[in-house]
Amino acid sequence: MSHVPACLNATNEDIQLLLSAKAHLGAQNVDTHMLPYVYKRRDDGVNIINVVKTWEKLVLAARVIAAIEDPHDVCVISARSFGQRAVLKYGIHTGAQGLAGRFTPGNFTNYITRKFKEPRLIVVADPRADHQAIKEASYVNIPVIAFCNTDSPLEHVDVAIPINNSGKHAIGLGFWLLAREVLRLRGSLSRKEPWNVMVDMYFYREPEEVEKDLEAQQTEKPAEGGSWDAAPDAGESAALASAGNWEAGEGDWANESAAPAADWAAEGAANSGWTA
Repeated sequence: MSHVPACLNATNEDIQLLLSAKAHLGAQNVDTHMLPYVYKRRDDGVNIINVVKTWEKLVLAARVIAAIEDPHDVCVISARSFGQRAVLKYGIHTGAQGLAGRFTPGNFTNYITRKFKEPRLIVVADPRADHQAIKEASYVNIPVIAFCNTDSPLEHVDVAIPINNSGKHAIGLGFWLLAREVLRLRGSLSRKEPWNVMVDMYFYREPEEVEKDLEAQQTEKPAEGGSWDAAPDAGESAALASAGNWEAGEGDWANESAAPAADWAAEGAANSGWTA
């Protein structure tokens, strides 16, 4: 990347993250427009994506996003389950609108719909799964940034980021790197300091894993709160004893107050002069 400042170049750690997440493993089929991003083809038929070009397109997409003044004008979309958590986390950290799940037709073209939006830019996790959003964006002239695999169609896609969008780790890492680069270009994050958000927060998690974590937290809560059957200490025993004495005193006070009330009633009846 000789045409950009040196600070935008990829570091060894960034390349290792892409390789460890298997972001370079493409599909066995190749679209004609994705051929420039393919490094080579393995013996088993899997196409290898050039990670250097992946980083170049990530930086380009981040520069496009950072050029938009209002972060809320960026809409991030993912219909596939692997990218839904990454989309929501990206929206939280960058201020963009996150649409996870099925895209309702008419969100960009029909103002009567409940979730009608007019974004200036959209980012999709998969051009094939999010084809409805891309089609409507083309009707209203909205630029499109897409994470594309080797077999993804590039129709109406303005900036294609070559990456393995079928892997949950690869797509999560792609959104994490994009969010970090956008924050750096906006000046919210320094390049000399690491981002305190872990990349694991962007990874898709199975429902079984979430249930196991919730069960583990519920089993740990009683142990932290202590046992209700434990014997009270000396201070608590003294407090209970004093409370018992107060109740006994309350009973004597009730008996003492009852007698004057009865005498007053009898005295009033004698002075009234009325007879039965």
